[in-house]
Amino acid sequence: MAKTIAGVRKTATMSAISQKRKSLGSSNPGRRKSGPSARRTSNVQPGDPVPRGKTRRYRPGTVALKEIRRYQKSTDLLIRKLPFSRLVREISYDFVQGFTDTVGGLRWQSMALQALQEASEAYLVHLFEDTNLCAIHAKRVTIMQKDMQLARRIRGLGA
Repeated sequence: MAKTIAGVRKTATMSAISQKRKSLGSSNPGRRKSGPSARRTSNVQPGDPVPRGKTRRYRPGTVALKEIRRYQKSTDLLIRKLPFSRLVREISYDFVQGFTDTVGGLRWQSMALQALQEASEAYLVHLFEDTNLCAIHAKRVTIMQKDMQLARRIRGLGA
């Protein structure tokens, strides 16, 4: 008797599943409908922004470590050439303006600007390395203004 009851239950559940499929309008649930009834209507209008997928969210510090590795591998300049050139020209113009009546200011060779940029970036990188050591010495990870002042004072460059 137990077999017949189990068999009845099995056929009853199978028929319920087939009834459900028929009510959904498909004998094969994986098969898609074709034709005009299968087309979905959407309320997307021309000019609407394109939806983007989820952007990758990294854990804190992962991107910083990737950037550190990237910049340690590279040998190219970190500051853009044109803004650095404008800064040098502005400082030199302010400096020369008090001494001469030159209208155009000083002229700079591109190699001179490049050498100045290389030297200033090397100075800044070295200063940040010393600043980081001062922060680590104070048992901190974050560098602060006082770390940079201490690094400059130890170097003998004033703060």
